[in-house]
Amino acid sequence: MEERSAAIAGDEPMRLSLVAARARLERHRLRNGDAADLTAARDALTKIRITALSPRDQLDLLVGLGQALYLGDSFGAAAELFDVAWRRATSLSALSDRERSMLLDWWANAVDREAQAVVAPRRTVLLEPVIARMEDELRDDPGNATANYWLAVAARGAGDTDRAWNAVIAAWVRAPLQPSTATTLRSNIDRFATTVLIPERARTPPVREQQAALTELQAEWELVKQQWP
Repeated sequence: MEERSAAIAGDEPMRLSLVAARARLERHRLRNGDAADLTAARDALTKIRITALSPRDQLDLLVGLGQALYLGDSFGAAAELFDVAWRRATSLSALSDRERSMLLDWWANAVDREAQAVVAPRRTVLLEPVIARMEDELRDDPGNATANYWLAVAARGAGDTDRAWNAVIAAWVRAPLQPSTATTLRSNIDRFATTVLIPERARTPPVREQQAALTELQAEWELVKQQWP
């Protein structure tokens, strides 16, 4: 019993270091973008022994490492860390629905940022797993805000604007299935549709027809929103 208590006490400094490091990452992300916060968090994370942590804290360490990489613009490497954390969390059933959604969003964001920096064939290869994972999530929870949003964004990034168009409409219709996230999802989907997807689809026809195509797509989107208030 005394040995077990000593082990738990020995773990506490590592856990506290992890909490402090992730707090520095969050401050860097949300407040001032101070490089010192990112450097301090990265240094602290590298000193944490994963074996000294509980399984749940080990998961938080993996997420923290991924966040540090992402905030340092190492998007591909961050995606690898988030993917490992995701698979570990799934096997452990260790996350709440909110935490699971946040990790899914971090992973998809990292893959998308990496995909933006490469040519089209490679971009499609990177984004196909995002599409597949979001499809899986939607089969389990059709109102999942993260999955609805990223299915549309990833389909567009992979070059399938027709699938993306269908996905934004479906996301708009499915949003109320999760009332707590419906407003945010619809706001994000509307912004994506109006500022990215519709202008991009309108550039497909010959130049002389593009203004008419833009007007038609805008009217179609407004009709969707009116029919599904």
